[in-house]
Amino acid sequence: MKQELAPTHTFQFIDEILAQQSLTLLSLNPQKTLITSFAELGDLITEENIDIEIFTALRETLESIVRTQLQNFPENIFWDFDFMVSSMLRQALIAEEGAVPFLKLFGKRMVSLTEMFGNKTEIRFRYVHDFMYGFEWARWVQKDPQKREHIEPFSLVFLDYLLVKGKEILQRINHGQITSYKLCDSGYRNPFTFSREPEDEYRLLTYLAEEQLIPVAVWNWDDSPVWNKPFQEMRQQLALKLNIQPQRH
Repeated sequence: MKQELAPTHTFQFIDEILAQQSLTLLSLNPQKTLITSFAELGDLITEENIDIEIFTALRETLESIVRTQLQNFPENIFWDFDFMVSSMLRQALIAEEGAVPFLKLFGKRMVSLTEMFGNKTEIRFRYVHDFMYGFEWARWVQKDPQKREHIEPFSLVFLDYLLVKGKEILQRINHGQITSYKLCDSGYRNPFTFSREPEDEYRLLTYLAEEQLIPVAVWNWDDSPVWNKPFQEMRQQLALKLNIQPQRH
């Protein structure tokens, strides 16, 4: 059931939220500079002929996710959402509990995750890149591929795993047991040995994207995520090749 919605209730409203921030909404897509607008994503969603209740729940869920990312990761660089939106919609339409309850649950998980790993807790990661572009997911699948290779990067199963991991990291920080998540000079935590200052992060990720070494091409609505490449090792090697300096603590 398609139905015309008032402008303030369309996906364009999310574009307006983003426009209020002094951000350049960069895409990791090697073929373009800026992300797909939410107005355009809304057009793709309407092609699915979904009920108005699902359409509204999807927009409200996305609005809460975007607001939370802006609040907790204000220095994030790349802002693609296409595949996450298509994944949400695909999962919602086959969810046993129904599409609207699934979307509400998905939104709660995403908000909790974003708040847990962002700049307002002790974890203090600077970017959402490792999560959104699938590096964490690929590493997780590689640990037990037989059981995990068919689990989506934005599935509730994987989001729940990350919430548990986040609680464990917070516990270790509180007990002074952190070795690989030390605070950097920038005030953020970086689990890698190489610098992730904005100019370094930009150089490394754009190079990886050009070489098709991003596990989840979030800029692609119809992406097929890839887990079975040594992404972590290649990232380390490329940081050396690009002469990115070691992280200063």
